[in-house]
Amino acid sequence: MTDRMTPQQRLVVTIAVLGSFVAFLDGTVVNVALPAIARELGGGLSTQQWAVDAYLVTLGALILVAGAASDAYGRLLVLRIGLIGFGVASVAVAAAPSIELLIAARALQGVAGAFLVPSSLALITSTMAEPVRSRAIGLWTALTTGAMIVGPLLGGVIVDNLSWRWVFLINVLPIGVALALLPRLDTRDERRPDARIDWIGAALCTAGLGLAVLALIELPTAAGGPATPWLWGSLGLGILLFAGFVLRQRTASPPLLPLDLFRSGTFSAGNLATLFIYAALSLNGFVVSVYLQQG
Repeated sequence: MTDRMTPQQRLVVTIAVLGSFVAFLDGTVVNVALPAIARELGGGLSTQQWAVDAYLVTLGALILVAGAASDAYGRLLVLRIGLIGFGVASVAVAAAPSIELLIAARALQGVAGAFLVPSSLALITSTMAEPVRSRAIGLWTALTTGAMIVGPLLGGVIVDNLSWRWVFLINVLPIGVALALLPRLDTRDERRPDARIDWIGAALCTAGLGLAVLALIELPTAAGGPATPWLWGSLGLGILLFAGFVLRQRTASPPLLPLDLFRSGTFSAGNLATLFIYAALSLNGFVVSVYLQQG
């Protein structure tokens, strides 16, 4: 067996990388644009946090749903919807006349991004066999993770020389290329007739994360104010809803997140390490970028 890829397999990897690259890129490129956004549209540190977290919350909460949707409706269809949605949301962010509309558009970007990442990887795993599959996944991982490094550098150049709005418009080019390449694939969309989506679990996860993040961002600035009791209530309700999501996964068929996976020590340890690593990377990118530009 050989690990050399055919032209069609290289095309699959190219489309998968382009699709997921923009999702990873927008998670980091925004950090260097935050002070410029605040100067033009107003808002303090909490609104800058929301410009980042509105994207990350919807992306993280719906990525499980997107994986189930890929099985139920087809990977190519979900990938195409994600690409179009991400492009439209990127234009909406770039054209936002107020910070509130920008944050709303960022949340929609996260929704579309959630459809890009799992469908991109699933496209590789469903069309290739070993050892080509491992090489393709390695390329996909290296190139998409590289977006986290390229993002701040590219964003800084664009903000300094053009405008913060162009930071989001750069997504349109790779999305357009990916959409143009999709019809060239020989792969047919496959759907699992028995696949179902746990919409109740998805709602519990999204609402739980959203309410908890809302409270954690706003509590430091509202401490002692009239909104404080409401924010503590939001935090408590968010925790309860997320706990409800975990309980729901015990009875849902099929679950969005099979809890039996956590019985594997390797799986649990890997996810715990990933949590701390990406939490540190995300926090460091936000804090350092804002501090260096404002402090």
